[in-house]
Amino acid sequence: MAPVASVSAVAEALLQARRERQPVDARPLALALHGAEDAYAVQALVAASLSGTADSFPRYWKSGGPSREAVPTHAALPLAGVWASPADGRDWPANLRLIEVEIALRLGRAVTQAQAASLTHEASAPLVDAMGVSIEWVDSRWQEGVAAPALLKLADLQSHGALVLGEWRPFAPRDWAAQQVRVEIGTQPPFERRGTHSMGDPLWVLPAWLRHATREGQTVPAGTVVTTGTWCGMLPAQLGDRVLARFEGIGEASLQL
Repeated sequence: MAPVASVSAVAEALLQARRERQPVDARPLALALHGAEDAYAVQALVAASLSGTADSFPRYWKSGGPSREAVPTHAALPLAGVWASPADGRDWPANLRLIEVEIALRLGRAVTQAQAASLTHEASAPLVDAMGVSIEWVDSRWQEGVAAPALLKLADLQSHGALVLGEWRPFAPRDWAAQQVRVEIGTQPPFERRGTHSMGDPLWVLPAWLRHATREGQTVPAGTVVTTGTWCGMLPAQLGDRVLARFEGIGEASLQL
């Protein structure tokens, strides 16, 4: 573990970037964090400062990874940056405008630490009562943006800017390998893909996410939402663009930048 002072220094840099609405230089802090737990400690400090309390359990999360073999990463999301679709982000402070389109899942029941410890992918589906389309607005408080060191990006809520949620529909198993997605961003040609979730199934993130979220003995309440990783990588956008993400058979979400 990194010294407490190092963790605090990273948290203060990120809070300064938020207060002043200006990204900060990551280079002086490039070696400040020694592992993922340090980055999660920074997340907790930033969350406590933004919310004024560390007592209430976060209602919205992001989780994901590049493959089933990789260690997934997680972040609890500030409530102020979670919006219902159609959303208007023209007045939202931003250093970057990158777009990921995802499937969000909503828990239909509470999950304890003991339940999460033994949870498997196959047993995850009964925990979920609803799904919907989400747009993850990727942003960074670091001047280096998505090229910042990995642990500093994780500390910065894994480069989270804002989250847009489409309408919920009852969860039901799907052939995710056949799932079609279409993304429209401004005047760019539409981006269309099929079966391109990095883990093959959005449910795959649930066991690791729930173990992370309950690691200090918490219970994740029913109604908690997690967005589960991009189907399209990060797509560039700019101020003035309208973003529309549509998953066939599930729904859509939109964001005006």
